[in-house]
Amino acid sequence: MNPLAVELNADLEKANPAVLSMLSEVGKNLFFPKGILAQSAEAKQKAHRFNATIGIATEKGVPMHLKSVMGVLCGMEPGECLTYAPSFGLPALRSAWKSALFVKNPSLAGKETSLPVVTQAITHGLCVMGEMFVDPGDVVILPDQLWGNYNLILGLRRGARVSQYSLFDDKGGFNLAAFEAKVREEAAKNKKIIVLLNFPQNPTGYTVTEPEARAITEILTRVAEAGTLVVAVSDDAYFGLFHDESCIKESLFALLNGASERLLAVKLDGATKEDFVWGLRVGFLTYGARFAGGAAAAAKAFEALERKTAGAVRGTISNASHLSQTVMLKAMKSPEYAAEKAEKNAIMKARAVEVKRVLADPVYKDAWTVYPFNSGYFMCLKLSTVPAEELRLHLLDKYGVGVIALGKSDIRVAFSCLEKDDVKELFDTLLAAVRDLEARA
Repeated sequence: MNPLAVELNADLEKANPAVLSMLSEVGKNLFFPKGILAQSAEAKQKAHRFNATIGIATEKGVPMHLKSVMGVLCGMEPGECLTYAPSFGLPALRSAWKSALFVKNPSLAGKETSLPVVTQAITHGLCVMGEMFVDPGDVVILPDQLWGNYNLILGLRRGARVSQYSLFDDKGGFNLAAFEAKVREEAAKNKKIIVLLNFPQNPTGYTVTEPEARAITEILTRVAEAGTLVVAVSDDAYFGLFHDESCIKESLFALLNGASERLLAVKLDGATKEDFVWGLRVGFLTYGARFAGGAAAAAKAFEALERKTAGAVRGTISNASHLSQTVMLKAMKSPEYAAEKAEKNAIMKARAVEVKRVLADPVYKDAWTVYPFNSGYFMCLKLSTVPAEELRLHLLDKYGVGVIALGKSDIRVAFSCLEKDDVKELFDTLLAAVRDLEARA
């Protein structure tokens, strides 16, 4: 094992041996190299005459660039967008995002977190998290309705065993009984469990209520206190898009952070959906844990996790886009930033409210049932009489309408890309297509 990894592991063991035990074999061996990057950083501070360290081209003291490139990047300097960013992410952006986390999540008050590490959006963040914590054969607990990339990244690429529970109960809420049963079942068989919580949820658009969130926290805390290591991952891709007063308005990460010495809270989030910048691919990975030994020991432990995470970033993509990070940092500093986000969130909420209003019409009741939804981009229908894939293809071929078929009976509708005035027409078209297929049967 590299001596740098040994040093980071020692910092974790001193502050909380359980967190060290949660790391995968790759995670235990990860480190951030003190090679070219570290030497270049030192030279940047001290090399006042010549700096011949970093692998970029310069000209007259600034990064070499093409006018045709910089001409489309209005208001930016070459050094703000063309150079490599640190593998950890831009320091100012990391600090700004951490500050925003505490504003958006009041339950973090009085708690400690790591400084977020920048990833190339949440998909890459999920890959990094997998490298850090998932060994082949480790169990990842997920609901039966989920984003398919979890299986691809954690199941196929990391070799995890995915164990599922039913997302909803028969009362139209989060299935706490099924969740607790699954968590306890896997805890009885494994020294470590990884629980992935995604709210607002893809594909259903459901966010748990505050009582449900607190019950989830209590379930995981009890299991951790009973001896099982718990890695609780909050995928908060759609954070902030809350369309109903019923849903909790903060991340479960805030509640889970510090709940037990044997529980590590991991937060995956980003500007992608929160700030409507899908192609910029700016994500963050943040840790919350209970560390002993005082503030200094906790700081070193969080830094150890950050350095291992940055090592994983360095070993895959080297660093996330400097240009994208600069765009987001400038946007977050804008005095109009908060008001602009609120305006777009209001548009999204109006669309969700309209979907609920339209689907309340009893004309649809024998064609499908509506899964609970109160947030995010999506909602799902459970078809009563026709197969989902057959309906999807019929909608395309006859009506020119696209939806997503999930399994045998579920249809996902992205109201995020529907104008409010088009909602009724869409669902009337879905109903017409259902009737067409029923008539063929």
